[in-house]
Amino acid sequence: MTASAPTLEAPGQTTWKARLRHAPWHELAAPVGLVLLVVVFSALNDSFLTVANIGALLTASAILILLAVGQSFVMATGGIDLSIASQVALGAVVLGLVYSTGAGILLAVIAGILTAALTGVINGLVIGKGRITDFIVTLGMMSAAQGAALIFSSGRPITVLDGGLLRFASGGIGPVSWAFLVALGVAVLAHLLLFHTRFGVHVLATGGNASSANEVGVRTQRIKFAVYAVMGLCCGLAAVLLVARVGSAEPAVNTTFLLNGIAAVVLGGVKLAGGRATILGPVTGAILLQALVNGLTLQGISQFYQPLAVGVVVVAAAFLVRFQK
Repeated sequence: MTASAPTLEAPGQTTWKARLRHAPWHELAAPVGLVLLVVVFSALNDSFLTVANIGALLTASAILILLAVGQSFVMATGGIDLSIASQVALGAVVLGLVYSTGAGILLAVIAGILTAALTGVINGLVIGKGRITDFIVTLGMMSAAQGAALIFSSGRPITVLDGGLLRFASGGIGPVSWAFLVALGVAVLAHLLLFHTRFGVHVLATGGNASSANEVGVRTQRIKFAVYAVMGLCCGLAAVLLVARVGSAEPAVNTTFLLNGIAAVVLGGVKLAGGRATILGPVTGAILLQALVNGLTLQGISQFYQPLAVGVVVVAAAFLVRFQK
C-alpha cells in the first residue's frame, strides 16, 4: 500500500475540523437551540407562535432568568449555589407573613427581598471568610432555608391578594409582562456590572485563577462574598415574582428552580470551572428551557417527560461545548 503525502494548507486556510473545533459553541448552543425549538414547535402546533402564547412563555421564564443571572455570577468565580430554590421559598414566606400583619405590600416585598438577600450574604460570609467549600455551605443553607420557610408558615401556603400586586402580575407593555421586563432589566444591569466595572473584572479573575488574582491585589474572598449576595438578591426578586404570579407564598421548595437555573447557565456557555461568563447566554438558555416546557405542554405530552427532555437538551449543549478548545 502506498501512503499519501500530507496535505499542506495555504496560510490563512483552515480545515472544516479546525473550524468546528474553534467555533464559539459555548455562545451558540442556547440561541441555536432556541431557534430549532421555535421552528419545530411552530410546525407542530399553530398556537405556539401566537402573541398570547409568546407572552405567557416570556412571563413564565422571568423567574428562571433571575435565578440564571445570579447563578452566572457565582459560577463565574468557580462556585455553585445549591440553595436558590430554598431562598426563593423563604423570601416568599416572609413576604406573605409581613403582608398578613397588615403592614402593606411594599413593606412585605422589601422584607421578602431582604430575607433572601440575607441568606445569600450568609452563604458568602461562610464561603468567603470561613473558607469552606461552596457545595457544603449551600447544601446546608438549602436545608436550613427550607426548614425556616416551613416553620414560619407552619407548612401552609399564605394567601397574598393585593390589588397592586395583581395589577403588576397581569399588566405589562403589550404582550410583554412587567415580570419579564423586570427580569430583563436585571439582566441588563448584570451585564453592565460584569463587563463594564472593576468588580466584574475581579469576578472573572477570581474564577480564572484565584491565586494569581490574589497576587495582583484582587480580594478574592470579598468577591466570593459579593457574588453570593448578588445571588440572594436575585432570589428575593424571584420570590416577589412568584408570589405575584400564584397569589400566595408557598413554603414548599420547587426543586425545578435549582435544576433549571443551573441548566440555563450551562446552556448559556458559562464555564463551570469559572473565569468565563456571559449574561445573554443564560437569559437565552432560560427562555429556551421554558419554550421547551411550553411546547411539550401544547403537544399534550405528560409533565413527567419534561425533566427528561430538559436533561437531554443540557447534555447535548455540553457535548457541543466540548468542541470548544
